[in-house]
Amino acid sequence: MENRKATGRPFRKYEKPEAGETRSRKPAGKPAIRPEKGSKKGISEETTLLRLNRFIANSGVCSRRDADEHIKNGFISVNGQIVTDMGTRVSYDDDVRFKNKRLSAEKKVYILMNKPKDYVTTVEDPHAEHTVLELIGDSCRERVYPVGRLDKATTGVLLLTNDGDLAGKLTHPKYKRRKIYHVFLDRPVIKNDLFKLTEGIELDGLTIVADAVSYADPDDKTQIGIELHSGQNRVIRRMFESLGYRVKKLDRVYFAGLTKKNVERGKWRYLNDKEISMLKRGIF
Repeated sequence: MENRKATGRPFRKYEKPEAGETRSRKPAGKPAIRPEKGSKKGISEETTLLRLNRFIANSGVCSRRDADEHIKNGFISVNGQIVTDMGTRVSYDDDVRFKNKRLSAEKKVYILMNKPKDYVTTVEDPHAEHTVLELIGDSCRERVYPVGRLDKATTGVLLLTNDGDLAGKLTHPKYKRRKIYHVFLDRPVIKNDLFKLTEGIELDGLTIVADAVSYADPDDKTQIGIELHSGQNRVIRRMFESLGYRVKKLDRVYFAGLTKKNVERGKWRYLNDKEISMLKRGIF
């Protein structure tokens, strides 16, 4: 697809080739709250302790930046004591809690799922019949969370992880992670409307611009390939609705360098080391 251009050429699904950090348990008996990395003790224990914000991010609750805010606001306790010192260091055996819920700095896990229709991308939803975590079940011991959202009717590439730092990077707008969708519409799309998508569509007072758009099938103008960075809720459906089209089916075929190649609908797999490295280095 050509960047920021609407063309009549076939849309190519991005199927790039495929691109855990284990930790040992730390000895018990350490002090409840550690000194900052500045004292001799802090330096000597640097290899056995980790900063509190990193522990929180490793637990999958949030990114390190957000963890700092939680610490500053007094939402974090260590071994029963509220901690507001950003330089606090803890071990894996410490009782670290966020709003009184115990956290665990687990081994990092990265899962690629081909999300099926009618599953919601939330951890818990009392109104949902099915969540994507049901598809993983007890096969993954670590508790993972969806990165970003796909609405209930949307299918395709979904990343799940307990790496809060990475999740924060992939969902923050400034990182401009790349997303490509295959859209099936209720009627043929005229070429002029493809150009309107790349020029910008007004939604909620904001102009949303498609980075690239083209026909996915030269013989079927109801199928469109579209690339964009926006993370607004139901953004693609709303963009086409504003032009008078109804989305019958929406499939995400690419997200931040990942594709659903060789992953059947409703199935999942762990990312390999190359893919994890690409995500962490921002190569997408």
